[in-house]
Amino acid sequence: MRQTMRWVAVLLLCCATARGQVGDLPRSTPEAQGIPSAAVSQLLDTLVGDPSVTNIHSVMLLRHGKVVAEVYPEPWRAEYRHTMYSCSKTFVSVAVGLAVDEHKLRVTDRVIHFFPELKLEMKSPELAAMTVRDLLIMASGIAPDGNLRAECSDWIRAYLSKPMTTPGRRFRYDSLCTYLLSAIVQRVTGMKTLDYLQKHLFDYMHITEVGWEESPEGYNVGGWGLHIQSESMAKLGQLLLQKGRWGARQLLSESWVRRMMRPQIAVNQSRTKFYGYQMWSCTPKGAYCADGRLGQYILVMPEQDMVAVVTECAIAPKLHLVWDVLLPQLSDEPLEESEDYALMKEKIDSCRYLLPVGTDTLSLMKEMEGRVYEFTDNEFGWKTLSFRQHRARMEMSVLDKHGRRYTLSLGYGEWLTNEVAAYPLYSMNARQKFRGLKGPFYVAGSYAWGGDALQVRLEYVNWISAAALEIRPVDDRLVVRVKKAYQKREEEMWGREVTPQAAARGR
Repeated sequence: MRQTMRWVAVLLLCCATARGQVGDLPRSTPEAQGIPSAAVSQLLDTLVGDPSVTNIHSVMLLRHGKVVAEVYPEPWRAEYRHTMYSCSKTFVSVAVGLAVDEHKLRVTDRVIHFFPELKLEMKSPELAAMTVRDLLIMASGIAPDGNLRAECSDWIRAYLSKPMTTPGRRFRYDSLCTYLLSAIVQRVTGMKTLDYLQKHLFDYMHITEVGWEESPEGYNVGGWGLHIQSESMAKLGQLLLQKGRWGARQLLSESWVRRMMRPQIAVNQSRTKFYGYQMWSCTPKGAYCADGRLGQYILVMPEQDMVAVVTECAIAPKLHLVWDVLLPQLSDEPLEESEDYALMKEKIDSCRYLLPVGTDTLSLMKEMEGRVYEFTDNEFGWKTLSFRQHRARMEMSVLDKHGRRYTLSLGYGEWLTNEVAAYPLYSMNARQKFRGLKGPFYVAGSYAWGGDALQVRLEYVNWISAAALEIRPVDDRLVVRVKKAYQKREEEMWGREVTPQAAARGR
């Protein structure tokens, strides 16, 4: 009996640990931390608005170390990881700081020193002068090349072989600067950047749901590719706000945090915008930001003792609303509770993406039912598609270019979330993208018949991307118009009906 009880206790502990990855940070009401709930509602109205249009995935607001508001529009959830673009860079800067604290490297060290195998073939004085600090402030002296990652597998040699100007003088934003920093961290510590952060930081902060893409050379890609939860992003922001301290431990030196968030180089000639160590200096004096493409943010506001996290997939993010709407209404003292808090909670609880508009069925379905359509190469990786409808549920069966079969269940008037083995849509163009990420990936889907076509919405809810599809059978073809959340333009692809025999062979 005792043995049974012991195993039950272990099981309960494991379950609690699994759930504890989210909900770790203390929660509070906005008023208790000097923020009017009405101001939070106003921010959400302007920042989130219709999430189907703004493509907001999460918003978290913290003050005095406590979460005062958080929203995950349905079908997004707190437990889902999200891919980061350049927001990943700030995590690399933290890893460099940990290595500096351990005396494994200095910011004045020459970059070429860490790649001795290249010394004999690369002897330019500019490369010999390039330092770790030059990489941290995006002033390598090398012109950015967005195609390099897709054109070759030897990124370090290809990058350092490029023509150079004097490093340290001119800011030129380049993710490969951060990639070199990640490679340097691995070379001086003997651990991948993610593993190094896990050992020295994440284990103490209870950040376990995390992954990072790897390059063809075997390094975490650094400048992008971090796969992490919103609350873990908030934890890093809070760590920086607390000058590297977490509970009773000084995990990262205060001096390094100051250097990260100090303006280190002017971004423009007018010297109105500055960059620190892989962080941006924001317009309000004393605020700093980890900033990723399509709207991934960790805002650190020391003067207000606040952290804000936003994840989205927006072509035109609206970060300025945090400064314009929320900050002017803050109080240094707790506020009296009011009915505005209940209204804010109701707004948060009801936040969801709009569903496709139309009817649950249409006679046009008879033209598609049971037919298999074969497609040419496309970004989804779909080779064949077929459809079956069961009451208010559409089954979209896929054979992908790798020979994997899976079915997406699409709900009518609801979101249905599917686990799939296939990779999601990704705007990043790089060799072996997704390498190092274990998955699985989740797709939430919904449908309706509208405008004499099947309207489908797919949300890749533990990634970043979304796609709206308009599907219409035309004779023996299936025409699919696609609008991806990270592109302004629409695309069109089509598949031709194949015979049942050919479909069974997986042609």
